[in-house]
Amino acid sequence: MYDIIGDIHGHAIPLKKLLSKMNYSEINGVWQHPERTVIFLGDFIDRGPEQLEVINIARSMVESGHAQAVMANHEFNAIAWATEHDDKPGEYLRPHSEKNRDQHKEFLKQVNEGSKKHREIIEWFKTLPLFLELEDLRVVHACWHPSSLQTLKKYTNEKNCILPSAWPELTRKSSAAYEALEIVLKGLEVTLPNGQDFADKEGHRRTEIRVKWWTEVKGATYKQLAIGSTKDVECIPDIPLSDDVIPGYENDKLLFLGHYWMSGNPEPLSEYVACLDYSIAAKPPENSIDNRKLCAYQWHGENKLMLERYIHVGHDLDII
Repeated sequence: MYDIIGDIHGHAIPLKKLLSKMNYSEINGVWQHPERTVIFLGDFIDRGPEQLEVINIARSMVESGHAQAVMANHEFNAIAWATEHDDKPGEYLRPHSEKNRDQHKEFLKQVNEGSKKHREIIEWFKTLPLFLELEDLRVVHACWHPSSLQTLKKYTNEKNCILPSAWPELTRKSSAAYEALEIVLKGLEVTLPNGQDFADKEGHRRTEIRVKWWTEVKGATYKQLAIGSTKDVECIPDIPLSDDVIPGYENDKLLFLGHYWMSGNPEPLSEYVACLDYSIAAKPPENSIDNRKLCAYQWHGENKLMLERYIHVGHDLDII
């Protein structure tokens, strides 16, 4: 039986609170349960104040058999940031631009960029699979997209981990491999019509929107399918999107995702699809209730999602 935990982003205190609430105990430095296993949805790093402790908790659980984990976009970016081009001395697979450094600076500060510890963590990140296909459920950070997963097969091993030789191609923006990885780790995006754009949560202008790719509603509009804050969605046109753009989900197994910065009370996206990222690392709201949560789903073998299986703690450590 599995306890699937959403994006942590360096918040170790809520993580330990959540593990305790699910009856895990720290024994000889490893959090564990006598009968259950954690599955982490990635995004261990960036933003939060306790990133090294989060990695230590997750890594010790994985390496001792008390957890599994998948790679997310922040782990992928961390590896690319730290990996030099083989044929471009002094350049890295993720450019060291001001924008990229700003997104990654808190991790680099806490890990002491270039240190032995930094290198060890990057090597561990490389061991994380892009997805898990288990007997009764699936796990991927952002999007279960069969054609993209098929494209990525030639770049991964039998454990769905990225091959050492694949990194240059997966970070080359013009490649099919890059586009497939973007979908799997960041979600499916579609271009807005009529040259429209909007500012995302970090202030960057976007001409594409992430969409609710798991839905199968015919004739749905850009606004209905958009994933984002209420403010963002208000700017998106309410005109139909072509039905063939949205792949849907086959609903043959439960599917667990992170990535999407959900808010409010945790609940399934559909009978078979659950997002467990409830914005633990978001900026605290001004003059309103703090609803940031670290969320998990406790799976007991059911073949449809159940609201009562959700469990979470608040950012301020009060049980919600």
